[in-house]
Amino acid sequence: MSGPLSGIRVLDLSRVLAGPWASQTLADLGADVVKIERPGSGDDTRHWGPPNLDDGTAAYFLAANRGKRSVTVDISRPEGRELVARLAAEADVLLENYKVGGLRKYGLDYDSLKTVNPRLIYCSITGFGQTGPYAQHAGYDYIVQGMSGLMSITGPADGEPHKVGVAVTDLFTGMYAVSAITAALYGREKSGHGERIDLALFDCALTMLANVNMNWLVGGKTPPRLGNGHANIVPYQVFAASDGHFILACGNDSQFARVAEQVGLPALAQDDRFATNPQRVAHRELLVPQLAEVFATRGRDEWLARLDAAGVPCGPINTVDEAFADPQIVARGLRADLVDGHGRAVPQVVSPIRLEVEPLVYHRAPPALGEHTDEVLAELGYSGDEVARLRAQGVI
Repeated sequence: MSGPLSGIRVLDLSRVLAGPWASQTLADLGADVVKIERPGSGDDTRHWGPPNLDDGTAAYFLAANRGKRSVTVDISRPEGRELVARLAAEADVLLENYKVGGLRKYGLDYDSLKTVNPRLIYCSITGFGQTGPYAQHAGYDYIVQGMSGLMSITGPADGEPHKVGVAVTDLFTGMYAVSAITAALYGREKSGHGERIDLALFDCALTMLANVNMNWLVGGKTPPRLGNGHANIVPYQVFAASDGHFILACGNDSQFARVAEQVGLPALAQDDRFATNPQRVAHRELLVPQLAEVFATRGRDEWLARLDAAGVPCGPINTVDEAFADPQIVARGLRADLVDGHGRAVPQVVSPIRLEVEPLVYHRAPPALGEHTDEVLAELGYSGDEVARLRAQGVI
């Protein structure tokens, strides 16, 4: 293995998305990630299809499990618990997303494991955290999007609230987990001891409201749903051309003056109601219809060419297939095929992290269920006969 986290062992007891997204990123950065899965079924997302590979593995699973070694263990069995505890004793990081207290009955909670591995960094991901009145509640991205306020600002102004098209609170939390884990690894170098990390989807979702949070804290007004508009910048939204839609992201007054010039209404930039961004925000209902009327007279690509030439940020609204075909994405190499244990090319969207000194190297496609069980147990010192016995007993 290579990469900045080479030599770091991660024991991944998480399933579905937030935890696996974090451990996949750690694997991309060079960590040896051992993914613990239930014998027979494995991570739930292996079956969240179609679409699926020809062996039945769902695309959903492939999105978040690159670079890992899969080991099947039944932790409800004493032998399974012992196996995982032995792995934890040699791990640098343990990542889990069981319900609060869910691993205590197996002796795999933080307090139990830190006695055998004081340097262990133990990261727990739950819907609502280890404390508070909702700590025992199950957490689902969709529900958290609603509870955090995110859905209240997403969707058309005159329609129902919308969720974001992917499970963003899971993904936010996964990336916060990566930051927290790498910080704890650095801190361990100074302190010599491990760390307990408590991450909640709800906390992360509320935090990621960013300027919208501050709009309420500072302004005292509940942020409205603005559709494709922006709470603090105008014009910063989608407009309809004669043959499709495009995004105009006008970030300052000089850019607006160029927009006004391009639409043939230069006087707008001198109008006291529109000359500055605060005034444009205050009078958006007067300005936006005037711009929309002109934008509807020409084609999308013509407007994009004209605005781009004038130095105004703008862009198309691509479908996913169009995004993959974009020459910038192609040049950056985000699409790659990794060969799995059966010799098949598995498509992947690789990490956006670019490092010059220790560039990321992708060693493994997402694993088959239990693909590395024998390998990892041998590393722990289990003999072939012991492995065969555990398999016959259904422990692995």
